[in-house]
Amino acid sequence: MTPTHFTFSAAFILGLAGLAFHRTHLLSALLCLEGMMLPLFLALSLWTLELNATNFSASPMLLLAFSACEASAGLALLVATARTHGTDHLQSLNLLQC
Repeated sequence: MTPTHFTFSAAFILGLAGLAFHRTHLLSALLCLEGMMLPLFLALSLWTLELNATNFSASPMLLLAFSACEASAGLALLVATARTHGTDHLQSLNLLQC
């Protein structure tokens, strides 16, 4: 495993660990998701540059567009949750409640 691959894998695993272990606030969960998407974007970008493949050159931009849509939907949910529940604690959200 090259140092570049190790760095991207470690960054992705750290984001996944943060998402698994620090689930107190919705904002921290969203930041962990963004922290997982950034190494994926960088690895996909470097992969297309290393292969010199022009047919995969749109893949990083597509991933970045989906990541931006995910971030905006997450922030909209954060604002809606803060307005209705008064906090962004994940423990206060009850999905069984109408």
